[in-house]
Amino acid sequence: MSNAMYNKMWHQTQEALGALLDKEPQKMIEPQRNQVFIFQTLATFYIKYVQIFRNLENVYDQFVHPQKRILIRKVLDGVMGRILELKNEMVELELTEFHYFDDILQDLKLAPQQLDIPIPKYFLKEKLEVIKGREKILAQILADGGIDTSDMKYPVKSIPFDEAVKLIQIAERARQGRLRALFMKQIYLQEYRAKQSKMLGKKVTDTWAAALRIQKVWRRFHQCKETEKLREEEMIFLGMNPPPLFNEVSATVIQAEKVDRLRNEVQIKHEEDYREALVTIKNDLKLIEGLDIKENLQDQIRHWFIECRNLTGTFPEYPDIEEGGSAIIFSNKTIQQVIEDVIANQEEEEKNEKKKKKKKEKQPKNAKKQKKGTKEKNKEEDEKWKMSPSLFLPAMKEGCNAYKEIWMKKDESWNFSQDYDPELIKEEKRKEVESEIRIQVDELMRQELENLKLAVDRERERPMKAGKKKDKKGKKGKKKEKKAKKDKDLTADRTIESLYKELVEEGLLIPALKVNLSDYIGEYSYLGTTLRQVSIEPMPSLLDVRQLITLYGIWPLGSAAVHEKAPLVKSLLLAGPSGVGKKMLVHAICTETGANLFNLSSSNIAGKYPGKSGLQMMLHAVFKVARQLQPSVVWIEDTEKTFYKKVPNSEKMNEPKRLKKHLPQILKLLKPDDRILIVGTTRRPFDAELQSFCKVYQKIILVPRPDYASRYVLWKQIIERNGGVLTSALNVSCLAKVTDGFTQGHIVEVVKGVLTDQRIRRQIHKPLTAVEFITAITSMNPVYKEEEESFKNWYAKTPLGKKRALAITRGSTEKAKDKGKRKAKKEKKAKKKK
Repeated sequence: MSNAMYNKMWHQTQEALGALLDKEPQKMIEPQRNQVFIFQTLATFYIKYVQIFRNLENVYDQFVHPQKRILIRKVLDGVMGRILELKNEMVELELTEFHYFDDILQDLKLAPQQLDIPIPKYFLKEKLEVIKGREKILAQILADGGIDTSDMKYPVKSIPFDEAVKLIQIAERARQGRLRALFMKQIYLQEYRAKQSKMLGKKVTDTWAAALRIQKVWRRFHQCKETEKLREEEMIFLGMNPPPLFNEVSATVIQAEKVDRLRNEVQIKHEEDYREALVTIKNDLKLIEGLDIKENLQDQIRHWFIECRNLTGTFPEYPDIEEGGSAIIFSNKTIQQVIEDVIANQEEEEKNEKKKKKKKEKQPKNAKKQKKGTKEKNKEEDEKWKMSPSLFLPAMKEGCNAYKEIWMKKDESWNFSQDYDPELIKEEKRKEVESEIRIQVDELMRQELENLKLAVDRERERPMKAGKKKDKKGKKGKKKEKKAKKDKDLTADRTIESLYKELVEEGLLIPALKVNLSDYIGEYSYLGTTLRQVSIEPMPSLLDVRQLITLYGIWPLGSAAVHEKAPLVKSLLLAGPSGVGKKMLVHAICTETGANLFNLSSSNIAGKYPGKSGLQMMLHAVFKVARQLQPSVVWIEDTEKTFYKKVPNSEKMNEPKRLKKHLPQILKLLKPDDRILIVGTTRRPFDAELQSFCKVYQKIILVPRPDYASRYVLWKQIIERNGGVLTSALNVSCLAKVTDGFTQGHIVEVVKGVLTDQRIRRQIHKPLTAVEFITAITSMNPVYKEEEESFKNWYAKTPLGKKRALAITRGSTEKAKDKGKRKAKKEKKAKKKK
């Protein structure tokens, strides 16, 4: 796709965004009561913003122009934040983390795949060098400490020498036995043929009959092959089967990868040139236009002194540096406008004083009546739903306005290479130069004004102001001292590097496995809305879980601008049976954002940093390093152990409840600037105390076992990834139906067990069949419906689950009342007719 095409895409998405920003305030200003209507409006806005985000992210990745990329990045962050705000609104409205948009997608004529939320590529591109450097340091520390990560992943048990010799002897004897059996079989067949020939005697052979028989067999075999080939071609034509070279990497894909690498190099080069130009153009402006700007500012301020003296009779008070100096008065205003403002302010102050006096007289009479009226109004307002104000809409509007002013109708025929625009840099830097010179001018003009006051009015500054300022400064200093006392740094004498090394050696900071979120395979839930209409709560699909991980984990950690303003998610709990991919999701968050991974599981911290002081030291070191090297993920595996109702006798020595009291305190200390996410994984959440558990974990996500659609996709992709070839002999649909209840972990284990190197080589002669996988999976225990129901029942006891249950019961009672009213009306009408 050429640069012109991406420019066109950008213009179209900006127009769509502008139209959406115009529509949104109109629909959201009026309070509503109809919950279905509210959800549909929120969902349509959510889907449209997702479409805009997908296009903008693609454009940002493809563009080379540095100034365009800065603007698109600003809008991208705004769109991401707005999507998170809308998601939060939908959660508060429907009281569930999972939403289904089947009917809305049909109205908008969109496929479910278009609702998939991508992870911006710049999350990793911008800090690729930092991540590589950190990985090298981590590998070096592990190597120096003698910790081998390969042993951690794939533990191998050592065998004594005598046992190893016995195993080799057994294998060799078995090989010799197989060869002897083949040899004996051949001898037996020779003897059998000899006996048969003796019994039948001399056989008269008819060459024509023999040739005819061979022809029949050959023609049948040839025709079968031809019909198979024709059937395969027909299936490919209909789109039921993939083409023969579908899985092979084509030349166009290789060419596209080369272009992608070249584009990244050009992006880096253009950004470096742009940064250099910012410095050089600013210096040139200071030399060429600096003196003229200084003289103009001085003349402007002098004229203001004289006009104020003529109008008010006194010289004006010059604004302080803290207030912004003369920039407050002359911000995009002429001298006449400034003088008019001074007169208007004086008149307003006089009017306000008169109004205050009148209000004081009338207050005691009307106070009680006003209170009653406000209470009644508040009750009515609470019943109606109203959209909460957005923190990202102003940023998006600014981006749209900047696009309209600068880029919408800009002629770029001269800039074929898409390098920086020097004129735009001059406009930006001229303002900076003016603000810098204004600070110098303000100092000079302050002295000049004092001299004028002394000479003309002979008035001196009151000493009270200076005294007040000193008192304020003193108070501020005291407050800072108090804060400093509260936040004690236990490791003030140590560097971050030394703490990082200590945490790695203790096994608290671990290397994250390189797993992408796209490797978490699944399929969409196509019947979500229809099931909810029949008041059946559907189990979420795997792709719904993947979307929540993107929204609550990856986006806020990847973008600092989004994390500061978006609804803050400090902690996340992944609950589900073993084998559904909870650990994989934790590692995927770290891989996609380049985050550090801290392991504070009860089994990992057992015996480390003993005592209360030791525990405080450990937590201080972990979160100090996590803040300095953010983004960071703090992972607590089997987190139910930290919140045990009753600790088992076998685990009392490990002290699993060490972190229970400290986790709520840590969450309170986390600020919007701290890109730290606490992630807990559990397969037995019902063993934990529910109140303390839910206080710590802000968002609880149930990770279900895969449904039929997800299992079908899983079997296909995992078999192909492990070297398997899908043929008509392998019935994947049958496999997906039979393996109901089995998790992703089971499927991966079975596929790896069946597809050995020897079996992969034999696929040409003997294709894979479903029976091979079914026999291997029968020895495993699936996730039964009772276990799934126990997870559902536990989730129903959580705060959000309780609210959802209450909302459903209220809805059903309201429907029953409506039916009763309708029946009563019908009966009345029937009586009247009689």
